Amino acid sequence: MSTISQSSLWSRFQQYFLSYDDLGISVDISRMNFPEDFFTGMALVADRACKQMKALEAGAIANPDEKRMVGHYWLRDARLAPTPEIREAINSTKKSILNFAADLHAGKILSATGAKFTDLLVVGIGGSALGPQLVADALWTPGNPVRPHFFDNTDPDGMVKVLGQIGGNLGTTLVAVISKSGGTKESRNGMLAAQSAFKAAGIGFAKNFVAVTGDGSELDKVAVAEGWLRRFPMWDWVGGRTSVMSAVGLLPMAVQGLEVDEFLDGAAAMDAKTRTDDIRRNAAMLLALMWFHAGSGRGLKDMVILPYKDRLLLFSRYLQQLVMESLGKELDLDGHVVNQGIAVYGNKGSTDQHAYVQQLRDGVNNFFVTFIEARKATFSTPVEVEPGVTAGDFLQGFLRGTRSALHENGRESITVSIPEFNAFQLGALIALYERAVGFYGSLVNINAYHQPGVEAGKKAAAKIIETQLKVVAFLENAGKPQTSEQVALAVEADPEEVFHILRHLAANRPNIRIENGRSPALDTFSA
Repeated sequence: MSTISQSSLWSRFQQYFLSYDDLGISVDISRMNFPEDFFTGMALVADRACKQMKALEAGAIANPDEKRMVGHYWLRDARLAPTPEIREAINSTKKSILNFAADLHAGKILSATGAKFTDLLVVGIGGSALGPQLVADALWTPGNPVRPHFFDNTDPDGMVKVLGQIGGNLGTTLVAVISKSGGTKESRNGMLAAQSAFKAAGIGFAKNFVAVTGDGSELDKVAVAEGWLRRFPMWDWVGGRTSVMSAVGLLPMAVQGLEVDEFLDGAAAMDAKTRTDDIRRNAAMLLALMWFHAGSGRGLKDMVILPYKDRLLLFSRYLQQLVMESLGKELDLDGHVVNQGIAVYGNKGSTDQHAYVQQLRDGVNNFFVTFIEARKATFSTPVEVEPGVTAGDFLQGFLRGTRSALHENGRESITVSIPEFNAFQLGALIALYERAVGFYGSLVNINAYHQPGVEAGKKAAAKIIETQLKVVAFLENAGKPQTSEQVALAVEADPEEVFHILRHLAANRPNIRIENGRSPALDTFSA
């Protein structure tokens, strides 16, 4: 693929630079090396994608295997919802969340200790944690009234670390357990660990716990039975990775004292801009088409996200889930094996100048870059680090310099610019990528709104736990040391799987002992 000549860059920039002047947001695709007839060749499939997006927003069944609508776009503009019941649910939930947070901040709702809440612990996994984490890391400041923390895994050591950070504030910590089904094991485990900490501290936890879950779910039943402080709804038409503008994200935002309405307004504004059928004026469609171009419609190149803003450090992780869980599919909508997907990774600029940009410029050319810039560097008085030059000037210099250095070596890039960083712009960025993912799914004819691979992993994990219980029961009654093969034969399981279970048990259960042999097959285990 030939590199665009320096002499034609200015002309190409003017031709392919899209700016939403009223929002201050722009997308520059001029350094993607697509041919001049690319948009003409993609016009029919892009038009189909626009029509499918309109049908989705109107309430079409967009997730055929689960017979569900996909309605995360309604969350920032309930007027678009297809039924009065859904509109009322969205509006009333938002109002309930904002009222709850206002009462909490005013001291009308107090913790089990009788004091005002000082901290928030979000217990979730995947989209139920990653969206709120992104928002908290991006927008929270010490001036906000409640400090956020997260249990986002089933790693017990990680939970101990977070509890240590909460420290003496446990009694004034609001715990928000988030799980649509209520049966997600990671969230359940985090809930039990948090409750155990409250019990160990002699604090009644019910007045400190709230649930975000589906009506009648396992978690909902627990919250009712234990008399939790409050319950907020999750709906089956909102997927986890697109749930940050539902109660999943809005409750943590409101409790922290962040700008909920600005966040939603930014997303709604971007939605409105990217409903146009004019693909050259549709920023989300432009992104989807550039992804298609870069990977030849088969995900042949990785997407590298480089935000030149510390507050967007987690944005690449957020997009990793949004893009890869949505687009990583074995089958297309016609049942053909296509193995679609785009790998996403990133960090932040200019940190990457000292990390993997070396490979991006000189190594294997298996990627395209998206630079994200906030033109206003800081709201405080800038500090000159050299005469007439600020740290923000250097940040801009590194972004543009890296972009140029990559271009010189034939590396493609997109640049997304926002005027400044705030809740409105964060909402707009999230909406931009949500819609780009939806468009790309249509371009390559896949269902971007289900995740059968994730469910397969959950089922496999459940099988491991079931086997582990059988292994422990057998060892406790065996009477003598056993090899992994002997145990596997007894519990009718794969010997390698049993070997790893036994090693895990030996490392974590005092009553399970290991005697190392000359090979894994000769290691013996006893209880």
